[in-house]
Amino acid sequence: MVSCMDSISAHTSKTARRWLFRQAWRARGWVALTAALGLASGLLLIAQAALVAGIVHGVFIAGMPRDQLGSRFGLLIAVIGLRALLAWGREVAGFKAGARVRSAVRRALLEGLFHTGPALTRRHAGGALASSVMEQVEALHNFYAFYLPQLALAALVPLAILIAVFPISWTAGAILLFTAPLIPLFMILVGMGAESISQKNFQALSRLSAQFLDLLRGLPNLRRFDRSQAAADKVAAVSEDYRHHTMQVLRVAFLSSAVLEFFSSVSIALVAVYLGTSYLGYLNFGTYGNPLTLADGLFILMLAPDYFLPLRELGTHYHARAEAAGAAEEILKVLDRPPPTSLPSNPPQGLPQPLEIRFRNIRLGFEGRGGNVLAGVDFKLAPDEQVALVGPSGAGKTTILDLLLGFLQPDGGEIVIGGRPLADLDIETWRGQLAWIGQQPTLFHGTLRENIRLGRPQADSQAIEAAARAARVTEFSRRLPGGLDTRIGEMAAGLSRGQAQRVALARAFLKDAPLLLLDEPTAGLDLQNEQLVLEALQALCRNRTVLTVSHRLASIRAADRVLVLDGGKIVETGCYDALMGARGRLYAMITRREGAFDLA
Repeated sequence: MVSCMDSISAHTSKTARRWLFRQAWRARGWVALTAALGLASGLLLIAQAALVAGIVHGVFIAGMPRDQLGSRFGLLIAVIGLRALLAWGREVAGFKAGARVRSAVRRALLEGLFHTGPALTRRHAGGALASSVMEQVEALHNFYAFYLPQLALAALVPLAILIAVFPISWTAGAILLFTAPLIPLFMILVGMGAESISQKNFQALSRLSAQFLDLLRGLPNLRRFDRSQAAADKVAAVSEDYRHHTMQVLRVAFLSSAVLEFFSSVSIALVAVYLGTSYLGYLNFGTYGNPLTLADGLFILMLAPDYFLPLRELGTHYHARAEAAGAAEEILKVLDRPPPTSLPSNPPQGLPQPLEIRFRNIRLGFEGRGGNVLAGVDFKLAPDEQVALVGPSGAGKTTILDLLLGFLQPDGGEIVIGGRPLADLDIETWRGQLAWIGQQPTLFHGTLRENIRLGRPQADSQAIEAAARAARVTEFSRRLPGGLDTRIGEMAAGLSRGQAQRVALARAFLKDAPLLLLDEPTAGLDLQNEQLVLEALQALCRNRTVLTVSHRLASIRAADRVLVLDGGKIVETGCYDALMGARGRLYAMITRREGAFDLA
């Protein structure tokens, strides 16, 4: 079992690395420019070493006059200034490379979340998804800004230095050449462990993010049931786990740095020993029969540390690769969601009218759940009919709405709209024909007017104000400083739950869609706001096809027909009075208070 899990983990890591390199094409120009600037800086480094060695040799050995040294000093200052400019350009180009990839990956994640919709966000912790979009995408930056360009420089700059050193001393060049592979060898060995630890670190971060966000959302309920301390202890435990994994990553990072410094120091020492023994006359080979001058030896000795510098920097940035690979594994868990979960986008066509909707033997199951959530659902929605869908919690009522919204595709059966399969319709055109109001109204930072306009972006001010009046928004907006132009915060900050729900209703009024889907729109409201929302809903539902998921007895009684969902199937259908008179499943659910029906 352990070897099987290791094999799966290794396959996942390889997939993540391949994905990382595929993303590089998005910023290939900036990555190439970063590497080119680094190579130019390396070539100038060789020139700088030659100038310094020549100046020292000229002063102490050749006894050159001061006026002959002025031009060399001027050239040396110019080289140093140009290297600084190239370093600045390299940083800028590297940032652009990382930013371009991060922007593209974040956009792909958000588009995936948007198109998948509640089908994904309901089954995954919001904190973990937020961690994928934010922290884990940010962890990709150093891979493209530093690691990929340094991968090229680790080969090109040492090669350029070898080309400069070998004509002077083949022995010094050979020492550099044969000791260099030790650094990438140990870097890879250490990095393999670092990648695994980084991946575990990101998993711990995802758990911490999910735990913390979910606890913040449920804090009022935790305090109400005196469970806040237990929740705090759980956050502390997850935080300690994250601290432990973070320290493991740092431990490996320090270990790898020490290993790289040790081997580069040994190699530089070997070069220095060779040069010293040559000057002392103990060795007289390796210079093609020519005497080794001070300029030659100083030039080689100055380049020896810089020969290993690109390899050491690659070792430093190798942790960026390990970190990015760990982040990529978590990102791919979101990006690699199977595409059949949502409807495909087909060429726009006119929708059949009237909008008669049929569910034919719909079957659907979710990963990780035994059996099907829906196991052969059959029903029909006639035009302008108002239908209530009831059933115990977990019966699949919201799943039916997700199917109609196009967030899910059935495993079997089909949904037919006016005689045409829903799967053959253009998803955006279809969604333009329906309005959805859920339990949690989603409002964004902006004005009330802007939030209402989301229902029909091209609507004028008069239409927006009419929708606001119909949804009873003006009853509280007139008391606000800016009326409908009052700004609210993200997630309806600044409004009560009932006020936010009325803004969501105003969107539906503005959209004026022929099909209305309601998912417990009055859940969690106080009596006053519930009454206002119900009055607005009554006006909104006129002359529309309405499918309502509700536990409110008043909403069930007002429906033209009631569908009872249980065991993944429609087990009863008919008007409320007839079903209660038959004393079947609906009667049992209401009289025994199963499914948490509200008798108000």
